[in-house]
Amino acid sequence: MIASLRGVVISKDMESAVLEVGGVGHEIHVTAATAARLPAPGGEALLFVVPSYAMYGGGETLYGFLSQPEKAMFCAFRDEIPGTGAKKALEYLDKASKSLPDFRRAVLDRDEKLLCGVFGFTKKTAAKIVDSLKGKIEEVRVAGAPHLQAARDAVPTTGSWGRALNALEALGYKFSDARAALHALAEEHGGKDVPTEQLVRQALKRL
Repeated sequence: MIASLRGVVISKDMESAVLEVGGVGHEIHVTAATAARLPAPGGEALLFVVPSYAMYGGGETLYGFLSQPEKAMFCAFRDEIPGTGAKKALEYLDKASKSLPDFRRAVLDRDEKLLCGVFGFTKKTAAKIVDSLKGKIEEVRVAGAPHLQAARDAVPTTGSWGRALNALEALGYKFSDARAALHALAEEHGGKDVPTEQLVRQALKRL
């Protein structure tokens, strides 16, 4: 079984990369976050690999990761969450890749609000993830310390951010949920001022 591949990146997009190893090109499915971190075509890369096989025959499909913890988290999604195949597990990992330390801590703390507001999971999926992975990912060690939870209360309460928070509450969303969604946007925008209407539209996609 292939465990890792090191070779030259021939091509890549936001869903897959072709890695040439020993003259053979391997198509490997990756998350958008991994694709962005891979070198440009011509550069060398090492990917930790998980092969997958169709239930009723068919060829081998490879899924690749830049670190062992990412690989372990993918396997946890695929193997522990009911009804989750390799493709769906990769989608979950792409969301969790925003901050694996925070994702792991959110699961251990059963913090479904963080999983929804920051990582973009639906409430139903967040509950399923927490129930399925509790007790299953304690041994998955990821680099870095959680920082999103500690900073979740740091969303500005003035200016466009404060107006957006008030608007979301007026629409019927809980203060904590709206604040978590806005915090995720604050991370993305680097704390810059953003028009209120834009913040509300983007936050609604996370709620």
